[in-house]
Amino acid sequence: QVQLAESGGGLVQAGGSLRLSCAASGSSFSINAMGAMDWYRQAPGKQRELVATITRSGSTNYADSVKGRFTISRDNAKNTVYLQMNSLKPEDTAVYYCHANVRLVPSSYWGQGTQVTVSS
Repeated sequence: QVQLAESGGGLVQAGGSLRLSCAASGSSFSINAMGAMDWYRQAPGKQRELVATITRSGSTNYADSVKGRFTISRDNAKNTVYLQMNSLKPEDTAVYYCHANVRLVPSSYWGQGTQVTVSS
C-alpha cells in the first residue's frame, strides 16, 4: 500500500507561481516498487488530464498546455514529487492530483487532490 499526500495548492493571481508537493508513504517494499509519478488535474465539468510525468530516473514529459511553465521533479530520498507552476493562467484552475505507478498489485495510487485557483 502507498499513501500519497498533496500540499501547496491555493489561490494565486494570473502570472503567479505555486509549488505543489506530493509525499508518498507506506512500507519500504511498496515505496521501493514505485516507478513513474504523475500530476493530473481536473477542472469543473472536464475530464481529468495528465499534466506531467517523471520516471524514477528523472525523465520528464509534459502536456503541451504547460510546457515551459511547469516543472516536475522528484526527491527519491524523501519519496516526494513536486510540481513547480510558473506563469499561471486562469485556465490552470483545477484540482491537482498526484498519481503513483507501482510495480505491485494494485499498481496505481492517487492522492486526495489539492485545489489550485488562478484569478484573472
